[in-house]
Amino acid sequence: MEYEERIGRASKSLSPKQNVRKSLIFEPLSTTALILEDRPANLPAKPAEEAQKHRLEYEEMVAQAKRREFKDAQRKKKQLEERCKLEESIGNAALTWNTEILPNWETTCCSRRVRDMWWQGIPPSVRGRVWSLAIGNEMNITHDLYDICLSRAKDRWKSLSMGTQEAENEDSGLSVADREASLESIKLDISRTFPNLCIFQKGGPYHDMLHSILGAYTCYRPDVGYVQGMSFIAAVLILNLDTADAFIAFSNLLNKPCQMAFFRVDHGLMLTYFAAFEVFFEENLPKLFIHFKKNNLTPDIYLIDWIFTLYSKSLPLDLACRVWDVFCRDGEEFLFRTALGILRLFEDILTRMDFIHIAQFLTKLPEDLNSEDLFASIAAIQMQSRNKKWSQVLSALQKDNRDMENRSPSLKR
Repeated sequence: MEYEERIGRASKSLSPKQNVRKSLIFEPLSTTALILEDRPANLPAKPAEEAQKHRLEYEEMVAQAKRREFKDAQRKKKQLEERCKLEESIGNAALTWNTEILPNWETTCCSRRVRDMWWQGIPPSVRGRVWSLAIGNEMNITHDLYDICLSRAKDRWKSLSMGTQEAENEDSGLSVADREASLESIKLDISRTFPNLCIFQKGGPYHDMLHSILGAYTCYRPDVGYVQGMSFIAAVLILNLDTADAFIAFSNLLNKPCQMAFFRVDHGLMLTYFAAFEVFFEENLPKLFIHFKKNNLTPDIYLIDWIFTLYSKSLPLDLACRVWDVFCRDGEEFLFRTALGILRLFEDILTRMDFIHIAQFLTKLPEDLNSEDLFASIAAIQMQSRNKKWSQVLSALQKDNRDMENRSPSLKR
């Protein structure tokens, strides 16, 4: 009580100005406020020169803050204008695709104008339809066939979970252990597919769709089965197509020569693709090509992951979709042209790196990779070597390999 009374008497004896200063002690003050603040009463007052200096510093701080605010406002205004301009451009492009190109696909898809629009990126609202038409359906897969394959997959999952031997009676030649391993691989890969989106993992809105497509494919193509990386391709298709249409596009896409070579792990054909790639690598980027050779950095170290997932794992999703756009237009050649475009874009950085750092960099590309920068780099790549195009170089290498096998029967074993 005596202590409280002393505190009370002391507080009553303070002047109004001192009371204000006492309360300010407990308030957060800005730097500018501190500059203009008078010194405590028990210290000498500020000299006039110092007070004037502090006032000028305060005014400069306020002016700088206003300039920053103005620059931020200008930047935000510019970003808004660019976003509005982009949205308007996408809207106009979507209208053109919907009203002029898609209804007349057979006659317009190969025109110069449409190819130029294709290069600029297909509007998301029509992307799935364009991909489906470009990929085609040479395998004549129907929605009913997808339902049949999915039903078989569900029966297989059920029998495996119950530990029955029904699956062994199928003519695929795979044991129950193989199918269980495939099933576990699908589950594991789904959990690692675009984890930042949180839509394909268990409990996510697209988990069951992705699981269904991959399971149905293992029944449709038991000779191929499930291979790590397929989940990313199926996931990208799911984001742009209905489930059955995504399955049709997925199955036809994986049946393309390049994808089939990689997913069936045809080592001879894969090496042929790598050899063809190196022909154009040396032609376009001789300095980097020599640097990679000196560091024993072979194409398989970085190309396998890019080709297996069609860049959907290594590039930002929106940029990967734009790569897919032109891949659907130009075919497998564009996959390797994109690889050269990436190497060209980062050539200066890569030439200063050793083996380990190059491998790490190419495995995990920068997340802020700009689409315009990459496509400008891809556009600078010439897919012609000694007057031979990609398909001609690849065919010549394949012929050389066949001739070598014919001369050396032991190579066939």
